Amino acid sequence: MEMLILVPKMTNRLFYIFELLFKEELGIDFKFTLEEERYLAYQGPKFHYGKSPLQNEPALFQQSVDLLFQRDIADQNIKICNYKDSKAIYPVFNDSSLFPFDIFAASFYIISRYEEYLPHVCDQYNRFQPHDSILYKMEVIEKPIINLWAKELGNEIKKVYPDIQLKKKTFKFVPTYDIDAAWAYKNKGFFRTAAAFLKDVLFFDKNEIKERWNVLRNKRIDPFDTFDYQIELQKELKLKPLYFILCGDYNTNDKNISIRNKNFQNLIKRIGDYALVGIHPSFSSYLKKDVVKEEISRLSEVLNREVTMSRQHFLRLCLPSSYQILNELDVTDDYTMGYASQAGFRAGYADTFQFFDLENDMKTKLNIHPFALMDGTMRDYLDLDVNESYEKAKKLVDEVKNVNGTFILLWHNETLSGEKRWEGWITLYRKILDYILMDYDKASDS
Repeated sequence: MEMLILVPKMTNRLFYIFELLFKEELGIDFKFTLEEERYLAYQGPKFHYGKSPLQNEPALFQQSVDLLFQRDIADQNIKICNYKDSKAIYPVFNDSSLFPFDIFAASFYIISRYEEYLPHVCDQYNRFQPHDSILYKMEVIEKPIINLWAKELGNEIKKVYPDIQLKKKTFKFVPTYDIDAAWAYKNKGFFRTAAAFLKDVLFFDKNEIKERWNVLRNKRIDPFDTFDYQIELQKELKLKPLYFILCGDYNTNDKNISIRNKNFQNLIKRIGDYALVGIHPSFSSYLKKDVVKEEISRLSEVLNREVTMSRQHFLRLCLPSSYQILNELDVTDDYTMGYASQAGFRAGYADTFQFFDLENDMKTKLNIHPFALMDGTMRDYLDLDVNESYEKAKKLVDEVKNVNGTFILLWHNETLSGEKRWEGWITLYRKILDYILMDYDKASDS
């Protein structure tokens, strides 16, 4: 039976967040009404979202703030309040309210990335910085807070309507790889290789000269060529990885092999034979629709199939422009939602959701898949050693398993070399995978 929800006004924001929490998270079908008489006469489960409860309120009531009934984008007077042993935003003060904060406005503000539309100071790569996030200030950035709130909402609904059937979610794991540079030394072309040798000579780097020379003479495997290991791992553990491949022109921050290189094309086709492949829009393509379109076309031509997945190189994301470009280019799934410098949940959510374009006040067809952890975050930004990184990964995995969400891990082929700055990380990766997959079947059946 559908739940009838009484609201004072219908808006796209309202429908979006209720659909996410009620339908996607809890599996509860619902319909809205603006009519009190219809609401009062309804014999099935019902819920009231508004400024104040009705006299002798007959059902669940959640006090609202104004956010979901607005259409414009404006500075928000965000107040953080205590909630149980955690924090929340948009506190409300009616004793009849189901929660002491507006759970729907709070969830919408976080998942729509409202704060990223407001003026903020970017980092050197024009990225929104995690320490400016309300989740960081609430100290819950490493928790899928919206999943947790939805879980509590479901529990409260069950108390009043015990016959209602809630959705049984299962934990999912999605391993992903970004191919920023397929090889460390091979297939770079004469001029890049010669320049690299010259640089090594100028810095008297004998070890680098020796290693490069041995790789180029096929005396040893290129350290970034870890693709055989990846394939073996995926077969052994029955994983279904996703790959994002950089196909942009060579530049300071775009250093992959030329897409015209036959060996690179063969590698892409090989990867495409056992995994789904998406575009890794280059650093240089940032907010340039024509460049992104060209790079998608290059990859599509090599794979001989449509490319509909994306993850931005350097995780450069500008809302809403980056997602509007992907929408216009018929990309259906993006995996950029996360931070380079911070582990956790940028949108407070550990599942797929559709992008809500605040600028145009509409839900789009673009599916957002937030990742929780990246190798470079731990090594380069948080300066964690192998043991500390493992503990960080375990904590995040536990958080996602607790809400039966989806854990997406971002790794690089370079990291699996296990050499130089990545010494010990190939073992770490396997340990993380084993921990994720522990009781995986049991979690999936729960």
